[in-house]
Amino acid sequence: MENDTVLAALSREELAALATLYAKNWLAMDGYWFQSVERGHGMDAAMEHDVAVWRGFTRTEARRIKAFLGLPEQAGLDGLAKALSLRMYARINQDEIIRTEDALIYRTLSCYVQRARAEKGLAYHPCKAVGLVEYAGFAKEIDARIRCECISCYPDVTDTSCNCAWRFWIENA
Repeated sequence: MENDTVLAALSREELAALATLYAKNWLAMDGYWFQSVERGHGMDAAMEHDVAVWRGFTRTEARRIKAFLGLPEQAGLDGLAKALSLRMYARINQDEIIRTEDALIYRTLSCYVQRARAEKGLAYHPCKAVGLVEYAGFAKEIDARIRCECISCYPDVTDTSCNCAWRFWIENA
């Protein structure tokens, strides 16, 4: 296949740049459809559709990453940490993962979506409702025992040192 030949000729740095380009293109598509619904039908309708899209996408993304990593059925918080680091937007966001004895804290320090909206003069995306579905759904695909709660996310910001923060733990651990 010609595409395989082109990819095989790329250096490690070029492949990393291509992965970043793909992530930006994917997120641009996500943003364009969202803004189209937002302009045509308002923020409430756009958020309703956004939640529905992320409910499906996050499970698909998690299953594919889990298979790629060869994670076991109950991958635990260590498996979740590995999987979170390979999400599509991990290439373009700045984030950190903090492990405690019984939990994992995932913090987005700089969010590509919020930066892009601010640059366009748009209000911040009220992503908490989507995040609740997205992060909990992703974690459950990695390990059905994992639970998730929001620590801070727009519009309910409790930690101004990051764009959002989420806590994961294993139920009945």
